[in-house]
Amino acid sequence: MTMMNSVKRAGFRALYGYLDKDPDASIPKLMDWVDRFAGDGPNSFPAQRAAFRRVIENPDNNWYRLIRSLWTDIDGGVRKTFFENFMLNGNLIGWEIQEEARARYGCNIPWAILLDPTSACNLHCTGCWAAEYGNKLNLTFDEIDSIITQGKKLGVYIYIYTGGEPMVRRDDLIALCNKHSDCEFLCFTNATLIDEAFAQQMLRVKNFIPAISVEGFEQATDSRRGAGVFQQVRRAMEILKEHKLPFGTSCCYTSANLDSISSEEFVDQLVEWGAKFAWYFHYMPVGNDAAPGLMPSPEQREQMYTRIRAYRKSKPLFVIDFQNDGEYVGGCIAGGRRYLHINANGDVDPCVFIHYSDCSIRSMSLLDCLRSPMFMAYHDGQPFNENHLKPCPMLENPEKLREMVAKTGARSTDLQSPETAEHLCAKCDGYAAAWDGTAQRLWACGGGCQSCEQHCPGQKEAG
Repeated sequence: MTMMNSVKRAGFRALYGYLDKDPDASIPKLMDWVDRFAGDGPNSFPAQRAAFRRVIENPDNNWYRLIRSLWTDIDGGVRKTFFENFMLNGNLIGWEIQEEARARYGCNIPWAILLDPTSACNLHCTGCWAAEYGNKLNLTFDEIDSIITQGKKLGVYIYIYTGGEPMVRRDDLIALCNKHSDCEFLCFTNATLIDEAFAQQMLRVKNFIPAISVEGFEQATDSRRGAGVFQQVRRAMEILKEHKLPFGTSCCYTSANLDSISSEEFVDQLVEWGAKFAWYFHYMPVGNDAAPGLMPSPEQREQMYTRIRAYRKSKPLFVIDFQNDGEYVGGCIAGGRRYLHINANGDVDPCVFIHYSDCSIRSMSLLDCLRSPMFMAYHDGQPFNENHLKPCPMLENPEKLREMVAKTGARSTDLQSPETAEHLCAKCDGYAAAWDGTAQRLWACGGGCQSCEQHCPGQKEAG
């Protein structure tokens, strides 16, 4: 393993040298190197690699333009670190270690770990608990350091900060970037604490990427987050762009805002602002005070399905629709299958949206948490539906979450308003039934059957 990793690193450095010297000539050859080391096994993603090869060989393709922009828009040192940490360590090397651990321990091993450094936040957004809950819970620097150290032994080199507002702990976050320079760190943030000084710190460590939460344009943002917040966010984006630092956005779509934040106008604006990726998340009715009416209708969710796929064919932006992209990752990725979540109290949740756990990182090792009854219930139950447009054991298959919580005795880890699994799942029963017919139709045609446009209203838009 060590010898092969050395070969991969040497190959990467040689390839990157070619890319840096002449990206236009070398980008089409990128997959040659990836194919060489990925092999041809069942977990080498041959179909995805072939599809990626096709698009990067066309200079007019939006994906080629996105990759090319990494040389025009991103600092050279940051770019090189991203390629090495994300592509090499996080995928080509890390994946092999993960696979070996999965076979050895008989449990899920994540590709990425999400964790909350703090419960605190500097804003008071409508409908969010964080500001009211306050700075009551924190993972210490040593605890986060231990999580990362344990994760790397299992092949995990990707770490994603959530919250609260993680940037309240920005000095610690930078120190962790510095200590674990072989890892890539993503941070979901409201961006109001990103300033000139922090941009300089990002340039120094080179392995920290913000995912900025956006509600839409100025009126929508300020109405929820407070007057003047939109302009603070825009200034943060300007600072990042001026310093050639990569960033993306995070958008939660609801029945109320779906049209605006998935519009072509908004996506084009994200590209103009300098975003390189956009993560879209489906509203989840989590918490006793959640509003199920904000869950998108089947028609609205199908609209997201078709729009996001259309943007992937046309926009120089890496767009992910977390709920509708299960087909690309084999369904539910939670429970450690591809990721898990650790909150600021140390509870290890199977999902950032599903707060039921039977283990704590403060009393158990990361590996022991992955082998706990709740995590093994995920391992044994995945996929929760063969139709990967219905991946979630809560949203589309609520009977599955009820069963796992009852079987394992997992407790609610909600920091503000603990609720029973029955209370949560009852809010999803009607949604699951309503979405079923649409999901079955879309899954049957795969979104790509030109002969069934009459049955798929969004097909012409997607194609």
